Amino acid sequence: MAFTLYALIQTAILLTNAIAVLHEERFLSKIGWGAEQSIGGFGDEPGIKSQLLNLIRSVRTVMRVPLIAVNSVCIVLLLLFG
Repeated sequence: MAFTLYALIQTAILLTNAIAVLHEERFLSKIGWGAEQSIGGFGDEPGIKSQLLNLIRSVRTVMRVPLIAVNSVCIVLLLLFG
C-alpha cells in the first residue's frame, strides 16, 4: 500500500474510532483510568493522565455523529474504488 493522503486520512479515522469505542467502566477503570481517578484540586495543573481522559471523553461526546457519517463515506469509497 502506497503512502497516500487517503491512507493518512483513513489512519486518522481508525484512530478516532479506536478512541471513540473505549468504554469507561468496562475498559478504562480496569487499567486505573476511570472517572474517579481524574479528580483534581482547584488551581492544580491537570496532569497528562487527566488530560488524556478529558480528550477521550470529548472525542466520545463530540465525534459520535460525525464519525458515523465519515465511516459511511469511507465504506462507500472503498466499495466503489476498491
